[in-house]
Amino acid sequence: MQNFKSGTYINQGYYKSFQPTNINKKWVLDDMELIHLLSKADRQLGRLDMYSEHIPDIDLFISMHVLKEATQSSKIEGTQTNMEEALLDKKDVSHENRDDWEEVQNYISAMHNAIEMLGKLPFSSRLIRETHKTLLQGVRGEHKLPGVFRTSQNWIGGASIDDAVFIPPVHTSINELMGDLENFAHNTEVYFPDLLKIAIIHYQFETIHPFLDGNGRVGRLLITLYLVDKDILKKPILYLSDFFERNKTLYYDNLMKARTHDDIVQWLKFFLVGVIETAKKGVETFDAILKLKQNSELNIQTLGIRANNAQKIIQYLFKHPMLDVDKIVEITEVSKRTAYHLINDLEELGILKEITGGKRDKLFTFDSYLNLFK
Repeated sequence: MQNFKSGTYINQGYYKSFQPTNINKKWVLDDMELIHLLSKADRQLGRLDMYSEHIPDIDLFISMHVLKEATQSSKIEGTQTNMEEALLDKKDVSHENRDDWEEVQNYISAMHNAIEMLGKLPFSSRLIRETHKTLLQGVRGEHKLPGVFRTSQNWIGGASIDDAVFIPPVHTSINELMGDLENFAHNTEVYFPDLLKIAIIHYQFETIHPFLDGNGRVGRLLITLYLVDKDILKKPILYLSDFFERNKTLYYDNLMKARTHDDIVQWLKFFLVGVIETAKKGVETFDAILKLKQNSELNIQTLGIRANNAQKIIQYLFKHPMLDVDKIVEITEVSKRTAYHLINDLEELGILKEITGGKRDKLFTFDSYLNLFK
C-alpha cells in the first residue's frame, strides 16, 4: 500500500492525460488502522446481510433502497429529482423536471437489469457496458455512445479540456485498462479482501472514465453488483451513494488525492467508513420498517370487514409508497366509492397522507415509511 504508484501524466500536445498503473497485482496490506476499519466494515456488513435472510418480503424493501440509491447517485451528478417525484408516473411529472425523472428511472432499471444479468454474466466489461446502455437509454446522454467505451478524449471539471481538473487516459488504452480491472476482480491466485478490492476497482474505474457520460453513476452501481457477485451480500441491500452525496467534497478529494499523491490508503479508509456507516444505517432502517409494518397491520385490524382490503393496500405501499384511488381500485377490486372509504380509513390511521393539495386527481403517500429512507 505504501509503495502504491497511481500512474503518470502523458503529454498529448496541448494537454496531459493521466495513465493509471495496472491494479491486477499483489497488494500488501500494511496499515493497522486500515485493517481495523476493514474488520469493523466486515462485521457491519455481516449484520446487514443477515436481514436479507430473516426479513419477510425483503424484495419489497429492496425496491425502496434502489429508489433512494437512484435519486442520491443522480443527485451527485446534479439531477434534482427527490424520492416523492421519482415515485410519480411520467404523466404527473412537470415537463421541466422530466429529464431528471427519466434519469432516475433509468438508474432503477439499470440496477434491476444488472442484478438479473449477474445470473448469466460474470462481473465483467460486458456487464458494465450493458448496464451503461440501460442507464443512458433515451435521456440526455443518449448521444454519448450508450453501452460503448469512448472513442475520444473526455475530461472532468472545467468548461473545456484547457481548464480541466482531471484528464483521464486516452481512449486507445481503455480496453487494456478495463481488461486489467476485470482480471483483478476475478484474481483468485493472490488473496486480497473483497471490500478493499471493490474500493480499488471503483477508484480505478472512475480514473479510467471509460464512457463519455454516466461514469459516476455506473461506478457507484458497480459496488453493489460486485458485493452480490462475490456472495458477500445475498441481496442488493448496500448502497453508498447517500454517504458519497453527504460527503461529496471528500469523495472527490480522496479519489483525486490517490491520483496526485499516490495516497490510496486515505481513499480506502474513506470507503470503509462509508460501508460501516451505511450498513449500520441499513440495519436501523430495516428494524424501523419491521416495527412500522407490525404497527400498521395491528392498526388496520380495527377496520373490521375492510381490514382485508386495507392489508392489500399496505402490502403495495411497502413496495411503492404512493398511490391514487384508481390504484386502490386495481389492488382491491372494489368500487371507487369503497376505495374512497378505504382512503379515509387509512388517513385517519395516519397511514396515508394526501400530498396534492386537494386537486382533483389526488395522490397519497405512505409518509411514515418514506421518511425512514430520508
